[in-house]
Amino acid sequence: MAAEGTAAAPGTAATEAAAGPGARPGTRDWRGRRPFWGGLLVLLGGAEILFTLRAPLPVMLHIGMEGLAGYLVPAVMVLCGLLILFNPAQRLFYSILAVLAALASWVTSNLGGFLIGMMLGVVGSCLTFGWLPEQPLRRGRQRRLDRREERRTGRTASV
Repeated sequence: MAAEGTAAAPGTAATEAAAGPGARPGTRDWRGRRPFWGGLLVLLGGAEILFTLRAPLPVMLHIGMEGLAGYLVPAVMVLCGLLILFNPAQRLFYSILAVLAALASWVTSNLGGFLIGMMLGVVGSCLTFGWLPEQPLRRGRQRRLDRREERRTGRTASV
């Protein structure tokens, strides 16, 4: 909200209406402009594979190529997850690189972190690859936003 005597930035009313009660508009707006869930799943998949490599498990299945590739592949997945979140303009390249790293983790590091990390990486990469920026809102979501805006302007007009 703008303080008295200051002009609000254009589009802040729409951003605040879209955020809903109790949500911070800045965070939701930041998440809405990037493939957030895809990047987060790739990041978590790489972290899970790294964790299974370092865990003191008695059932270590495979750490390939003298251990270097076992650490390099999940590190690439973590890096791709971060890059997807913070540089969404290149999301297609990062998602392809992340899915290749996730599939390579099957061979290099404990069957892809006992399948969990590999599946998180593949699903996150697919979500990122399919994400499109600046999509129009679905009809139901648009109707809810319109109703919220009408209630908000009705409350403001009556005060």
